[in-house]
Amino acid sequence: MHSVYVFDAYGTLFDTGAAVARHAADLGEEGRRLAEIWRRKQLEFSWIRTLMGDSSRDFWTLTEDALDHALAKIPTIDPSIRGRLLEAYRDLDCFEEVPQTLRILKEGGARLAILSNGSRRMLDRAIRSAGIDHLLDAVLSAEDVGRYKTAPEIYDLVTTTFRLYPDAVSFQSSNRWDIAGATRFGFNTVWINRGNEPDEYLDLQPNAVLPDLRGLAGML
Repeated sequence: MHSVYVFDAYGTLFDTGAAVARHAADLGEEGRRLAEIWRRKQLEFSWIRTLMGDSSRDFWTLTEDALDHALAKIPTIDPSIRGRLLEAYRDLDCFEEVPQTLRILKEGGARLAILSNGSRRMLDRAIRSAGIDHLLDAVLSAEDVGRYKTAPEIYDLVTTTFRLYPDAVSFQSSNRWDIAGATRFGFNTVWINRGNEPDEYLDLQPNAVLPDLRGLAGML
């Protein structure tokens, strides 16, 4: 068992599709497409900003920008729904296995943390809304270093916070690119492959692949 378990937030602990799902009746058949564009552009904007060395827009602003782009791409969706979608994104549902998995790890003596691109305000609200704030020892935000994943400085937040070497950390993410960055940094990595996606980074293999977080308990 590792001494510290670190989790990505969006897509790993929190369902990024939940905001759109809550308004499925209003969005109609284009809802799925909206969710896909919104998430894709949110991530793309973060990568481009990091490559440019520009930290002037926090992750919440990038989330708003990405939604604006998605709505512009699908003019059949009434743009007046923007505010409701953003409000829903502030309180995303966590995946059903998250609370129990975190409790099991915590009871086993592990220290738990989130490491996310999300701004501190986003993360604080999300964990309170999901009722998992009491299970976490640290919530680490890219906001603290002014860059986004997969910049090494992001992963170094974990080692400096807990004062340990990378190989003492188990890092979990549903995003394969995030797993690649964390593996390159030296973490033990577990890819939570919720969508049963094919691998993309064959030279940066995770230590394990799981369909969801339930399997972590069996790895103790």
